[in-house]
Amino acid sequence: MAFLSDAVSRIKPSPTVAMTGRAAELRAEGRDIIALSAGEPDFDTPEHIREAAKAAIDAGRTRYTAVDGIAELKQAIADKFARDNGLEYNTDQISVGTGGKQILFNALLATVDPGDEVIIPAPYWVSYPDIVSLAGGTPVVLPCPADGGFRLSPEALRQAITPATKWLILNSPSNPTGAAYSADEMRAITDVLMENPHVWVLADDIYEHLVFDGFRFVTPAQIEPGLIGRTLTMNGVSKAYAMTGWRIGYGAGPRELIRAMAKLQSQSTSNPCTISQHAALAALTGPQDYIDSSRAAFQRRRDLVVKGLNECPGIDCPMPQGAFYVYPSIADLIGRVSPNGTRITDDEAFAAALLDETGVAVVFGAAFGLSPHFRVSYAASDDMLREAIGRIRRFCEGCQEQ
Repeated sequence: MAFLSDAVSRIKPSPTVAMTGRAAELRAEGRDIIALSAGEPDFDTPEHIREAAKAAIDAGRTRYTAVDGIAELKQAIADKFARDNGLEYNTDQISVGTGGKQILFNALLATVDPGDEVIIPAPYWVSYPDIVSLAGGTPVVLPCPADGGFRLSPEALRQAITPATKWLILNSPSNPTGAAYSADEMRAITDVLMENPHVWVLADDIYEHLVFDGFRFVTPAQIEPGLIGRTLTMNGVSKAYAMTGWRIGYGAGPRELIRAMAKLQSQSTSNPCTISQHAALAALTGPQDYIDSSRAAFQRRRDLVVKGLNECPGIDCPMPQGAFYVYPSIADLIGRVSPNGTRITDDEAFAAALLDETGVAVVFGAAFGLSPHFRVSYAASDDMLREAIGRIRRFCEGCQEQ
């Protein structure tokens, strides 16, 4: 359609949102659907956070605020970075947005010009390449296969950097794989970045608190303080505190970048929801015991899902270090025919047949830039996960060679 801009033609709808929407449509039609496609905790937001939101309403805190966040929340975020990551920021180095996606969006649109390259390890969160493309930049996708732990190697990063490289986006723990970088692995990456002073790093730490088996989370600027002047460290309350719908994300970085992001936000959404800001303030300053209890639940679910999927013929499911996803391979199922006669030509065909024939919604691996895989979110009850795994196993057992 000629009326639409070139910019919007460069992007596509989010595949994860599309699959979740399709599952909801089928459920509305009366189908028995188990949706393991959405990336959000299934727990309720902790009570003290909900009470803080109600108190904000009752106190009349329902008017405009500063474009990129109230001062109290910015201070709480600065305190969080100091407490959890050993990073020192002033409040004028912090931006609060309507979810983590807006922080990423603002940062990339404020800095990326046509011809700029942004390095994105794959598998990646589905929105990274599209936001880069919308900004006019060029996504440079670096495949990071399972035999390397789904992690970017320093050698691959070094070879991918060109004079046009503007950013590296690094998500640890990762959506969709749950892969995370140890301190030594992160040091190897930051060493390459120190060799290339024109490259900035966007650290997406949204799953910071969801790490398992005693894994120690680290973020790039924490490992290499020399990077702090060209790092945007992004986080939020959505995953750690079960607050996806509250839409509060935040980032910390150099003042010039933060000012540019605020200018962009002033002409888009303006301030994040005032009530949600006060809820996020309570999340960051209140009791933190919820994080430990939810982490324990997710680790139990991870173990259940990995074991169950590895018992399915044709599926190979690595053990992730964090987040609440697994990213199994279906390489051995490619070319087979599903129980109802669908040829599994790729992971998209696998996910479509699985939904149609079993009612289990997952997201195909091509959406994340690395096939043949699929993503399962185990942010669901243990009983629901067991039922889903049973359906997947029966589906795989029924797949036949053509």
